[in-house]
Amino acid sequence: MSGWRRIYYNFLELPLKLLVKSKVIPADPGAEAGLDPRQPMMYVLPYNSKVDLLTLRMQCLKQGLPDPLTPLHIDGITLPRYVFIHDGPRALSWYAEKTQSVLLFHNYLNLHRSNPALDVQLVAVSVMFGHSPGRELQSSQPAPQLLRLLNSIEKFFAVLWLGRDSFVRFSRPLSLLYIATEHGTDKSIAQKLARVARIHFARQRLAAAGPRLLVRQDLFNKLLASKSIEKAVEDEARSKKISMEKAQQNAIELMEEIAADFSYEAIRLSDRVLSWTYNRLYQGLHVHNAKRVRQLAEKGHEIVYVPCHRSHMDYLLLSYVLYHQGLVPPHVAAGINLNFWPAGPIFRRLGAFFIRRTFKGNKLYSTIFREYLVELFAHGYSVEYFIEGSRSRTGRLLDPKTGTLTMTIQAILRGGNRPITLVPIYVGYEYVMEVATYAKELRGAAKEKEGLWQMLRGLCKLRNLGQGYVNFGDPLPLATWLSQQVPQWRDSIDPIEAQRPGWLAPVVDDIAATIMVRINNAAAANAINLCSTVLLASHQRSLTRPQLLSQLACYLELLRNVPYAPDITIPNSTPEALLSHALTMNKFTVEQDNIGDIICLSRDQAVLMAYYRNNIQHLFILPSLVASVICGRPGIAYLQLHQRIMLLYPLLKAELFMCYNKQQLLPVIDSLIAELARQGLIETREMLLYPAQTRLHALQLLAASVSETLQRYAITFLLLRANPQLDRGTLEKESRIMAQRLSVLHGINAPEFFDKAVFSTLVATLRAEEYIVDTGDAINEKVSEMCDILSELITPNVFGTIEGTSLLVNGPVIAALPAR
Repeated sequence: MSGWRRIYYNFLELPLKLLVKSKVIPADPGAEAGLDPRQPMMYVLPYNSKVDLLTLRMQCLKQGLPDPLTPLHIDGITLPRYVFIHDGPRALSWYAEKTQSVLLFHNYLNLHRSNPALDVQLVAVSVMFGHSPGRELQSSQPAPQLLRLLNSIEKFFAVLWLGRDSFVRFSRPLSLLYIATEHGTDKSIAQKLARVARIHFARQRLAAAGPRLLVRQDLFNKLLASKSIEKAVEDEARSKKISMEKAQQNAIELMEEIAADFSYEAIRLSDRVLSWTYNRLYQGLHVHNAKRVRQLAEKGHEIVYVPCHRSHMDYLLLSYVLYHQGLVPPHVAAGINLNFWPAGPIFRRLGAFFIRRTFKGNKLYSTIFREYLVELFAHGYSVEYFIEGSRSRTGRLLDPKTGTLTMTIQAILRGGNRPITLVPIYVGYEYVMEVATYAKELRGAAKEKEGLWQMLRGLCKLRNLGQGYVNFGDPLPLATWLSQQVPQWRDSIDPIEAQRPGWLAPVVDDIAATIMVRINNAAAANAINLCSTVLLASHQRSLTRPQLLSQLACYLELLRNVPYAPDITIPNSTPEALLSHALTMNKFTVEQDNIGDIICLSRDQAVLMAYYRNNIQHLFILPSLVASVICGRPGIAYLQLHQRIMLLYPLLKAELFMCYNKQQLLPVIDSLIAELARQGLIETREMLLYPAQTRLHALQLLAASVSETLQRYAITFLLLRANPQLDRGTLEKESRIMAQRLSVLHGINAPEFFDKAVFSTLVATLRAEEYIVDTGDAINEKVSEMCDILSELITPNVFGTIEGTSLLVNGPVIAALPAR
């Protein structure tokens, strides 16, 4: 590099060091992007911008990557280590180099032809100042010369205004040796490389900033002109006997209620506020598998984020995480209950569009909402909605609500160009501020209406929130899924009218269930939910420190050696470190005596901690069931154990959205048996399974995790055995009454123990598994077989209470029921 150019770069680098503080995507380019600093490396940038080049250089030096300003010397030939694909905006346009990407690519390819051992990594790097996509304008574009000047000025001010909101994004390297070997070294190959790079950068820009924002009034006008809304307006006028003008005004008011008013400046401001807030509230935010989403966005997929719903914090946290992953924040479907001042206007500017709890009886509203969603997809916006419909009060996943998912598939049936992919997301916390409120609601308290006062009270409660987790699950491309399940689905495409083909409802139900399973497959185990799982399994909700540490070690080894699913995340800390961190969250009480520490949960705190246990209950329910069967029937044969678990598993699968099918289940059971034996919890004698007496307490603690679930099953099955003709509604109601009674008599602290939704799912599963036939009657043989199995797995005093109460309930209550 010449001396004058070095002076120029040094002069320009001084203000950049003060103004620019860029984020690197991915956070570790070496590990996540696969960059090898030991191999020759060439950087490819989209625009001829010295600001971008020097911003890249600062990050390369921080990351231990080769300096882009240092040329490569290969076989006596000196070549630049960077190249610009095409011209672009520059603050100092009088100093410019002619872009020579094709020539430089060709020179590098020729080097590989003469040197077979050489392998230069071609690394595409995007440098972005801000995420703003701009807005669509009706006016014509300015002249090219004026546009060039405006772009140069814009770049200058972008550094001043957005220097601390900049991103340097490294792509995976492309092997020039592979290109030269497989495709040759002709100039045409170099030209193709340059063309592919242009497409790559355009996709990256779209993934990070999104499409240009529609002017809100233009969006409304476009919606009003759609055939579906025109027809819905006509029907509104006719059914309500009002004028067309009044019906159209009603439609506009509904659009105003629903539509987001996305603002990039609001996003930037909220990022500053949330960064400050999260750094003080959270001890860390852990994000896993974001690479999947970036790859989908770069391939041009329309992304629909489908997270679980734990807290009001979810809305902000996911948008914040996506923004810091270099992706455009999505338009978020938020409950209409959040549309109050000042939260509503703020959320709307951050991309929220509002949805009513029910569309029933309002055709105009449902049509407008569906067409608005279709327009978001058609224009290329990413969308987020909570498939559970509301926040989980129990910590488990709720049964999915399929209305918005149905509209998503109907959008595909409008014949859009971009593929739509659902991305399930597990969101987890070590502290959820609404947990105490959830417990009250489960015990019958009325839900408080969201408003300014409640929001202020919530903000006052914010304190140490521990760790937060956002795990992106296995994406589900809708077109691929439909092609596999409904090969003829394209016959239903209609570019104008929303279609409801006969296959739609069952396919939507299958997709919804699959999404829930994939959310659970990405669960995050952490110090709080692990410690809660252990302590709540103890009858007295207390353990000595050595007992608690030993059980934590057991659970960690189970997760690591027999992982539930590839996407779950497991702490890499020791049990001692996990317990120390959990104690800093002030959820547990430490009592001391002359022997040592005892870790305890008070009764009130145990009710709250059940929420966190339930976040990961599906990870341990199967090993717990294996332990429970062995404890309940010492000396059981493998075949008998398999049979019992195979009978119980469909109930667990439906309740907890578990991932194993019947073919996968037996190998998993055998792996769990082997792991429990390896840990010394069980032993095999003459091909029979026994609890190991030396670690009996640890095995019993593990078995206790499934006890409450089995007790609920026993309630329903014993009711059915006492009266096989119970109809579904009565069975659910009486099961809940018995569960409430049992919780009082035996000190069961979990509020979800008598939750209506749990028994509703159980009774529906009994019908699906043919314990109850279509006529509504129970099959006595199957019900009795399950009752016999459950009697072995539940302590005699609890089972006796359930059995006695079921006979009492089936006396006066059933006698009063009308005959069928």
